Amino acid sequence: MTRTIRLCAALMYVAGVMFASGASAQSPAPATPAAAEGRNAIESIRAEQNMGVVTVRITLRRPLEGQLGTFSVSNPARVAIDFPATSNATGSGSKALNEGDVRSANLVQVADRTRLVLNLTRPLAFETKNEGRDVVINLTAATSKSPEATTTARFVEQKGGPDQHSINDIAFRRGKDGEARLVIDLSDSNTGIDIRQQGSNLVLEFLKTAVPDRLKRRLDVTDFGTPVTDVVTTQQGNAVRIVVAPKGLWEHSAYQSDNQFVLEVKSVQEDPRKLVQSANKAVKYAGEKLSLNFQNIDVRSVLQVIADFTNFNIITSDTVTGALTLRLKDVPWDQALEIILQAKGLDMRKNGNVIWIAPSDELATREKLELEAKSQIQDLEPLRTESFQINYHKARAISDFMKNKEQTILSKRGSVVVDERTNKVFVNDVGARLDDIRRLLTEIDVPVRQVLIEAQIVEASDAFARNIGMRLGLHMTDSAAGRYRVGGGLADTGYHTGQTSTVPDFLNDSLSWNNPAPSLSSKNVGALSLVLWNSAATRFLNLEVTALETDGRGKVVSRPRVMTADQTEATIEQGTELPYKQSTSSGATSVAFRKAVLALKVKPQITPDGKIFMTLDVNKDTPNERLNNPDIGYAIDTKHVKTEVLVENGGTVVIGGIFQQDIRNNTAKVPLLGDIPVLGYLFKENERQDTKTELLVFITPRIVSDQTLVR
Repeated sequence: MTRTIRLCAALMYVAGVMFASGASAQSPAPATPAAAEGRNAIESIRAEQNMGVVTVRITLRRPLEGQLGTFSVSNPARVAIDFPATSNATGSGSKALNEGDVRSANLVQVADRTRLVLNLTRPLAFETKNEGRDVVINLTAATSKSPEATTTARFVEQKGGPDQHSINDIAFRRGKDGEARLVIDLSDSNTGIDIRQQGSNLVLEFLKTAVPDRLKRRLDVTDFGTPVTDVVTTQQGNAVRIVVAPKGLWEHSAYQSDNQFVLEVKSVQEDPRKLVQSANKAVKYAGEKLSLNFQNIDVRSVLQVIADFTNFNIITSDTVTGALTLRLKDVPWDQALEIILQAKGLDMRKNGNVIWIAPSDELATREKLELEAKSQIQDLEPLRTESFQINYHKARAISDFMKNKEQTILSKRGSVVVDERTNKVFVNDVGARLDDIRRLLTEIDVPVRQVLIEAQIVEASDAFARNIGMRLGLHMTDSAAGRYRVGGGLADTGYHTGQTSTVPDFLNDSLSWNNPAPSLSSKNVGALSLVLWNSAATRFLNLEVTALETDGRGKVVSRPRVMTADQTEATIEQGTELPYKQSTSSGATSVAFRKAVLALKVKPQITPDGKIFMTLDVNKDTPNERLNNPDIGYAIDTKHVKTEVLVENGGTVVIGGIFQQDIRNNTAKVPLLGDIPVLGYLFKENERQDTKTELLVFITPRIVSDQTLVR
């Protein structure tokens, strides 16, 4: 038994067609009106739902004679009913029902009987009965369970919650990508939720839930520009039903966070080349599955079977002939059609719900002839002249763009003239090309967005220096013996030995070790002097400690900024031009200038996602001391960074940095004496320096809008 009931009925139709074609010698006489009136017929089909039971009522012309033939399949869910000696008088082969799990009904008449196929969303149990002229079909859930075991598939179901739930609020929003977002606030997170697609709508059912009267309404959300047009909320017994009506091709997703339930509906871009649209781009074939088993059947008959199965309009060329044998089981119908076409060297063209099938060579030849005809029409079509006002570009640039030799948008008969005074272009071409040019200018003649780029150059310094020195002297005089023992400075020794009559300066000259701390940054050192002597003033010990410590921190911030148009280079600089002499080829000298400036050169490009790509050149030059040779001029300290970077709008990024640290420790001491532990500090001088410098360059770009205020 095939898994597609509608296909079975179509196969019966094909068998009837093949039998009729085989009896070409004698054609059956057309049915007389009297015979048509004597046959029973299906006049109407209607469906209704009550207490979870869907009732389908088929009204006949007169009470049914004979037994109904019934069977069902579960994948896809179908129920088939055969009416013997009955024709189809409804005027249509299909009818949308959309009641509960019953989607639609299809009627196929083969020979003297008619088959009714009910398309379901899931397998259902059914029973039939006759009520006069009506045949009643009752469809219920396939399994009978206790009331607690509901037949719906719940989005969330947890035990321990309240027996009754409620909806506190319903909000509709538009997402950043144009999707529809239905946000529903629930009283608790244990609410059972059933989500299903019913026809072209999406139905949400909140089980054991109540909704306040203020939320029982229809929301017209067409103006939001999403796939959803309206949302209807109603109370259905002990449940709340929300019907979401999308349009076009769409897909949905749902999630719940605590007490908030969110349903998102997104548009799916339709691919006109595909027979069946699918939200999953990775799926090549998305048609409903069918099974085919034919032995030496005519190709046109197989295409008729697929047309009946898919409700597509298939037009077959007269050149499509031949027969084939195939056996396909549970194959998507769009894949089956492609297999049949490839087997017979055919191709197809799809236009809406119409498929045209013909040999590949025939389609290619036809399309080639159409293109040649269009080309000939352009050669004969009269030319028209139209003027275009250019607002944000130069007309000359637009003209050069149109007349580009590599890729022109004008036809071979077209021409363009520029009026630079009014910034207009005049185009003389065929009407179709004028429409293309008008559409093109609408896209490119737009205001150029502006970008404000701010650079921040931070130079930080941290300097520390410390110097410690000693001056030590010893003077001893032995007056009783009539001689002197001298120690200390040279002047002191010369005075006591009689070599000089100059009275020594005991603060400066009477020291044996004289190594004071040097000054730092023109700052004088501090001194601490100690003098020890005996009661007879014949022995003196002089000690002087000199020390100086400096600690300095500094920061220099330079902040150039410039505004420019998208993809336009801009430069801003401030500083000094320093002169220097240079020689010419004739031997003469001339004065030239070299810049020592703070400069920012940038070329921004705004990306489609709103970020900014920049080509940057930042430098900060400062004049140094003048060199000894006046012809050379000045030395220049330079700090320069050149790079390319991608930054978010309004974001700040560090594009470069330099860190330097200079540590120095110098010691001057008396040999041997300076190495004595502890006492050695009296015979040495220590100098320590620690200098840190750091350079950072920050860049902050901002896209300028009409509301942006430049500070």
